[in-house]
Amino acid sequence: MGDMSREGGHLAAGIDLSQFFQVFFEEAGENLENMEQMLLALDVGNADDETLNAIFRCAHSVKGGAATFGFADVAELTHEMETLLDKLRRHELEPATEMVDALLAAGDALRGQLARHQAGGAGVAPDTRVLLATIRRLVDGQDAAAPRPGTPAQESAAPMRAAGPVQPATARQLELTVGPLPDPSVADNLLDLFKEITDLGTIEPLDAGQSADGVRRFKVSTTSSDNDLLDLFTFHVAREHVRLAPFGPGYGFHEGAPGAPQPEPAPVADPGYGFFDDAPGSPRRAGAAVPVAATPTAASYAAGSRPAATRPEAGRPSAAPDQSTLRVSVEKVDQLINLVGELVITQAMLAQNSKDVDSAQHQHLTAGLADLERNTRDLQEAVMSIRMIPMSLVFNRFPRMLRDLAGKLGKKVELVTQGEATELDKGLVEKITDPLTHLVRNSCDHGIETPDERLAKGKPAHGTITLVASHQGGSIVIEVRDDGKGLDRAKLLAKARERGLDAPDSLTDAEVYGLIFAPGFSTADQVTDVSGRGVGMDVVKKNIAALNGTVEIDSAEGYGMTVRVRLPLTLAIMDGMSVGVGDEVYILPLGSVVESFQVRADTIKTIGGRGRVVQVRDEYMPVVDLERIFDVPRFDFEHVSNIMVIVEAEGGRVALLVDELLGQQQVVVKNLEANYRKVDDVSGATIMGDGRVALILDIGSLVRRSRG
Repeated sequence: MGDMSREGGHLAAGIDLSQFFQVFFEEAGENLENMEQMLLALDVGNADDETLNAIFRCAHSVKGGAATFGFADVAELTHEMETLLDKLRRHELEPATEMVDALLAAGDALRGQLARHQAGGAGVAPDTRVLLATIRRLVDGQDAAAPRPGTPAQESAAPMRAAGPVQPATARQLELTVGPLPDPSVADNLLDLFKEITDLGTIEPLDAGQSADGVRRFKVSTTSSDNDLLDLFTFHVAREHVRLAPFGPGYGFHEGAPGAPQPEPAPVADPGYGFFDDAPGSPRRAGAAVPVAATPTAASYAAGSRPAATRPEAGRPSAAPDQSTLRVSVEKVDQLINLVGELVITQAMLAQNSKDVDSAQHQHLTAGLADLERNTRDLQEAVMSIRMIPMSLVFNRFPRMLRDLAGKLGKKVELVTQGEATELDKGLVEKITDPLTHLVRNSCDHGIETPDERLAKGKPAHGTITLVASHQGGSIVIEVRDDGKGLDRAKLLAKARERGLDAPDSLTDAEVYGLIFAPGFSTADQVTDVSGRGVGMDVVKKNIAALNGTVEIDSAEGYGMTVRVRLPLTLAIMDGMSVGVGDEVYILPLGSVVESFQVRADTIKTIGGRGRVVQVRDEYMPVVDLERIFDVPRFDFEHVSNIMVIVEAEGGRVALLVDELLGQQQVVVKNLEANYRKVDDVSGATIMGDGRVALILDIGSLVRRSRG
C-alpha cells in the first residue's frame, strides 16, 4: 500500500490502520468527556476509589490507542496523567484541587492534539511543556506552583520526553515466543509493528524465520513494560499465543536456567487493567452491567484500547462484547431519512389518487393503502428516533464551563440539570448548543451575584443555575433559570433610551425584558473578556428563530430570571395544516395554529389607512392577507376570502386570510434556501401528494411583519 497521508498513520501486517482512526478519535473524545465529568464531580476531600479507577481507565484507553497509531504527543501527556492518577488511586498521594485543575487542563490539551492529528497534522500543536512539568511536580508530591530545584525557564524549555509507554530508563532484553499458530508467518507482523512505531525498541528473529511446530521466537530490546507490549502484540496475535521471558546470554536462556536473572513478578491485575473477568476492579466482570457510553466497540480494540480485556484465557469463559449499539455515520442516517421522506411523499400521492377508487370494488387495494399509510408513519417515527439524542450531551458541557467562569468572576455557582433524558433531533442539538452556552454564561455573569452580595441579601453564598428540558406537545422546551438579581426594569428602560430605542413607560414587563434582544444592547457597566459588548442576545434570538423556535424571558427583580426556549422536535418532518389561496397551497406548522373561523368582510377594520385588524372576542388582531404578500394570481376576480386562521409565534398572534382549509397532514420539510434561494416569510417547502410544491410559512416572520 502507499504512504499514509495522515500524520501518525502507519501500516502494520498489511492492515491500513487509518481505517480505525475515526473509531479511535470518537472513542478518545468520549473517554475525555467522561473523564472531565468525573473530575468535575470529584470530591477532593473524600475521593471515591471507584471514580479514581474510572478516571485512570479513561486516560489509559486514550494512551493505548495513541501508542498504537504513533501519536507521540498524546501518548506522552496521557502517560504523565496515568502516573499521577495511579498514585492517587493507590493512595500514595492525596487528591487536591491543583491536581484536578492540571488534569482538566491536560484534557483540553489532549483535545487540541487529537484535533490536529484528525486534521492530518494541520495546525499548531498545543505547547504542553509547562503542563507536563506541573503534572510531574504533583507526582513528586510538590505543590503545582512550587518549582523544582532549578529555574522554571529551564524546566519549561526542557525537551519533551519520548512518547509511548516508556517505563524504565534502560532497555530490557526479552525472549518473545509466539505460537503455536496455524500460519506461523503471521508472527512476522510483529516485525512490521516495531518498524512503524518509533521508540518501541528493536526485534530480531532467533529462528532465522523458521518455525518449529508453528512456534516463532524473537529477541526484543525495549523500554516498554510487559503489559504495554502485550497490548500491542495482541492486536495481531491472540494473547494466549504470546509469551514473554527475560533474555540472558545465549539462545533460549530463560527462567530456571543456571544464572538466569530474577524474573519480574507477575503483573497484578489492578483496577486499571482488568485483563480477565474477575480481576479486582475489572471494568468487565462477568455479569456486571457496563454503561453503553463507556463500552468500547470491537473496532476500538483494534485501535489499542485494551484489547486484552476481550481475549479470554484458555478454558476461561468470558463475557461477550456488548453488541447493543452500532456506530453508524450521520450521512447514512440522513440518507435513510431522505428516503423515508420520499416514501411519505409517494404514499401521500397514492392516497390522493385513490380517493376516486370505488372501495367496494377494490377492497384489497383500499386495505393495502391503509396498511401502507400506517406502516409508513411507523417507519417514519422509527427512523426519526435514530437521530434523536438526549439533552444530556448538551448539558454535560456546562459544568466545566461554569467552573472556569465562576472562578474567573470570583463567584460560587452550582449547576442543577433536569430532564437530561429528553431527546431532540441531532441537527437541532448542534445548532442550539451555542445559544444555550451564551444564556448560561449570561446567567453566571449578569445574574448570579458575588458571595458577599448574596449573603448581604440573605441568600446563600452559592448561586444556582438550573437547566431544564421537557416535552410540551410537539415541541421541546429548554429553560435556563438562575436565582440571581433578575432584570431591573428601570435600568433596561434607561439603557434603551440612551441607545435611542422607543421605550415608553407604558411597555409591559415582557416587552421591557424583550429589549435585551435588540442588537448591541447590553446592561453591563463595563466591557470585560466575558461580556459587555452587546453581542450575544440578539444573535441568540436570531439563531433560535432560524430553527423555527421562540425565546421568552420571565424575571423577578432580586430573585432571578428564566429564559425559555421553545423548539420543534425535528426539522425534517412536521405536522402541518394546508390552506388554499387561489390555486396555491401553503403549509402552516400545526403547533402554531390556534383556531380558524369564517369572517364577514364588514368585521375587518382598517387602521391608519393601511393596517387591518379583526376583532376576535375581546381582542383585536392584525390581519395578514396571504394573497397580497405572495402576489397570488387570481382569475375568479369576484371571489372574496372569508376564512381566518389564527396563528401565534414569538408571543404574538395574527389572523391569516385564506380561501379554504385543505386539511392536516405530515409533510417532509425541504430546505428552500439550499435548493433555490431565501424567500421572505417562508421557512421551507414540501412536495404534496399531487406532486406540487407547497411553501411552509414562517409564522414568526409574519408576526414580526404585522408589528412593523
